[in-house]
Formats: sequence, structure tokens, C-alpha cells
Amino acid sequence: MKLILLGAPGAGKGTQAEIICDKLSIPAISTGNIIRAALKNGTEMGLKAKSYMDEGKLVPDDVVIGIIKERLAEDDCQNGFILDGFPRTIPQAEALDAMGVDIDCVLSIEVPDEKIVTRMSGRRVCAACGASYHIEYKKPQVEGVCNICGGALSIRKDDEPATVLDRLHVYHEQTEPLKDYYEKTGKLRTVEGQEEVADTTKLVLATLEI
Repeated sequence: MKLILLGAPGAGKGTQAEIICDKLSIPAISTGNIIRAALKNGTEMGLKAKSYMDEGKLVPDDVVIGIIKERLAEDDCQNGFILDGFPRTIPQAEALDAMGVDIDCVLSIEVPDEKIVTRMSGRRVCAACGASYHIEYKKPQVEGVCNICGGALSIRKDDEPATVLDRLHVYHEQTEPLKDYYEKTGKLRTVEGQEEVADTTKLVLATLEI
């Protein structure tokens, strides 16, 4: 299955992507993680992306599309994949179409803005490996310590409340129009995000029929 996950920052796309990956044995491709890896490694693209990310702005299309194209060409994507965080704009969706990528389904997870702010301000990320946790919904085994590598957990600048509000504004203005774009193709499916992750997962799996 070739799947796109839509939803505001903090709607739970990453968590649902992990679950779908396990079910279908396909990779989840998060542009945020790819960009952060490039940033950490000091690549040319990472340096370009840094100034935009620090201000909570979107990384330019040409940079993002270049990384996605390389990633989709890798062997583990041959049987399908999940795109989380891409496309974010109509031009990116058009670029994806132009690559000849035939998407099976576009799933939008809907969560009200006020809940998003609460969720994201509780998110913690491992500085070493990038694994994501939450102080309420996905606690690490030891507070402040990554389960996977033992790295220190911290709040990212773009998870701070003021930055979250800016990101939500950008989402509604630039990304939400994708719902109309994909609805016209008949590929859009919508799920209401629930308080409990497991309840959202049930709806997601039922909608995708997996």
C-alpha cells in the first residue's frame, strides 16, 4: 500500500504510521526525521533547512522533493510506503504526481487546534536518535530517558506553544487544501482523532481495511 497521512502537526500521524508499518511491513517516511538527520549530519540540505525549521516555517519544496525522490527509490519502498509530512502543499502533491508515484489512499486525521497545542507541548524527543515520546500518551520507561538508545529527551523548539500556533496557521493555510485536491481523486479518507491512541488506531485500521 502506498499511503499519504494528512493532519495538523501533533494530530498523531507518526504514531499511526508506526502501527500501519508493523501491520504491512512497509517503511514510514517522515520528512521531518529525514530533514533533522540531514541537519544533524551537517549536509548542505540540512543547513538550508535549519533556518526555516528554527522559525517553524516550511522547508522549500525543491529541497524536500529532492530528498523524497531519493528515499522512494530505495529498495525497502518497492512494496509500498507511508508518507508522513509530505506533500504539505498543492505544488508538492503535483510534483509527487509528476514523479509517477501512484498513491492508493490519503488518510486525514482530524484533531481540533486546542487539543493539538496540549498534545505537542507534552512531546519529548531523543536528541540522539530522534525517537518521539509524550509525557501523557507515550511515556518513556524512565522519565527523560530514551527507551531505545538511552539518550536525553527534550522539548523541540517547534513543539513550544507559540511555535505550535504558528505551525497550525501554516497548516490550515497551505496543507489543508490538499484534502480537496485528493478528494477529487476519490482517494481521501477521514478519521476523527480520539483521546486514546488505541481508539484512533481502530478507526484508522478499519478505514484502511487492514
